Amino acid sequence: RYTSCFWKHWNKCLHGMAFSLLERQILGIHGLLPPKVETQDIQAMRFQNNLKKMTDPLQKYIYLMGIQERNEKLFYRVLMEDIEELMPIVYTPTVGLACTHYGHIFRRPKGLFISILDKGHIRSILDNWPETDVAVIVVTDGERILGLGDLGVYGMGIPVGKLCLYTACAGIRPESCLPVVIDVGTNNETLLRDPMYMGLYQERDHSQAYDDLIDEFMEAVVDKYGQDTLIQFEDFGNHNAFRFLRKYREKYCTFNDDIQGTASVALAGLLAAQRAIGKPITEHRVLFLGAGEAALGIANLIVMAMMEKGMTQAEARNKIWMYDKHGLLVKVRTVQSFLDAVNTIKPTAIIGVSGAGRLFTSDVIKVMGTLNERPIIFALSNPTNKAECTAEDAYTLTDGRCLFASGSPFGPVTLSDGRVITPGQGNNAYIFPGVALAVILSGVRHISDTVFLEAAKTLAEQLTDKELEEGRLYPPLSNIREVSVRMAVKVVEFVYSNGMAFRYPEPVDKDSFVRSTMWDTQYDSFLPDTYDWPAVSFSPKTN
Repeated sequence: RYTSCFWKHWNKCLHGMAFSLLERQILGIHGLLPPKVETQDIQAMRFQNNLKKMTDPLQKYIYLMGIQERNEKLFYRVLMEDIEELMPIVYTPTVGLACTHYGHIFRRPKGLFISILDKGHIRSILDNWPETDVAVIVVTDGERILGLGDLGVYGMGIPVGKLCLYTACAGIRPESCLPVVIDVGTNNETLLRDPMYMGLYQERDHSQAYDDLIDEFMEAVVDKYGQDTLIQFEDFGNHNAFRFLRKYREKYCTFNDDIQGTASVALAGLLAAQRAIGKPITEHRVLFLGAGEAALGIANLIVMAMMEKGMTQAEARNKIWMYDKHGLLVKVRTVQSFLDAVNTIKPTAIIGVSGAGRLFTSDVIKVMGTLNERPIIFALSNPTNKAECTAEDAYTLTDGRCLFASGSPFGPVTLSDGRVITPGQGNNAYIFPGVALAVILSGVRHISDTVFLEAAKTLAEQLTDKELEEGRLYPPLSNIREVSVRMAVKVVEFVYSNGMAFRYPEPVDKDSFVRSTMWDTQYDSFLPDTYDWPAVSFSPKTN
């Protein structure tokens, strides 16, 4: 079993020209590397130059993940320096493509694979993980990967990518992060016929054994790593996501990013939009395309925000409408098309979270532009080809008047009059890294929805007037590390002031406290602690 120290050496050795001559000699690797002692700056330049030569996103993903395996600190340095360009590679949308090809591009396992055949032995599997100080786990069962559906163990790419952003955006130590996939089979017939598939060749187990496995996993994590270990559920099917959130939220330190993270970032976009429109959130009518975990999570947080402004729950819920594959969700299903729903409800905002593709048609967008001076159009489904509309369609069909956000990135749009509008990306990465950092540092044991409401308000506040004028509803992704730090500080303040924190003494200067904990990409020294004794005689005294 490899020790943590070995892995640190191994990570640096494979790309280790930054080792000093003395380090090479003491570690016994002198002569195994070229003679040049290379700075991290030169290594980063080589890394970046190689990336620039690549045009295929999947090829870039494979190269990036290879560097992560060989030299973790270099990987994170380059990722952090060009986060706006590289986040779509290590996460949405390219990570979805990587998941579909996971068995074909596989190089080295990352994270833990726990199958239903391991029931009764999960604690011993956790004991096999080389790191003992795990603070955050991202777990999936692969049933609903982005908008791609059931990918079984191929879904491991999602926890791995998610945890990359924990480190890059919020400075959470990578060795404290553990990606996990729970394999209970797959109902994807293509994978079950694929000789490269790496999971169990069986249909999904939906029996009590599945629930027992998840229970055992949760108990084993707390037993191994402690009650305040953060467990993030990711890309579980709708039928399991909500019930696990209800089942575990008061017993463990857990949240579901598809429900709560998506809700927080969407609400932040609406709060930013109300600044542009000058209309409070209580005066909006919101129509959702989709009624799954993302839609219900967003709707719940919008209701909380409206109630905070003085509305009753019933009044707030009357402002929310949903449309699913069977039509508008009302007692009598008479509205059968989304366009009819828009004409009937006359919403100020439409939010797409269906994963069904281009259902914000030209007619829908035009009607939204007719009904509203500044229509709010959020096409949040991932990956890009699942988005409800493009940024270009939204802006051109509303003469640049709409306030647009998407889940996957879209580039700036140039209108016929020469105006350039920069669309906002409602990326959950604006929320979960900062929230997670705050939760870890303050010892929160149960994460309330009020934490995500606070995170949404904090994110919206960080958008400048100039950025809002550019069309943005979120700060530039290039600033996401600072955004995450400020969010962590605000959430730390919030949980201590509301009695949710369990780590004491409470830090006085919370900004300094948060910043002091963040992991950096500078290489560590592998030299032992050497020093001289003051003048000491080793000769015996003589009379």
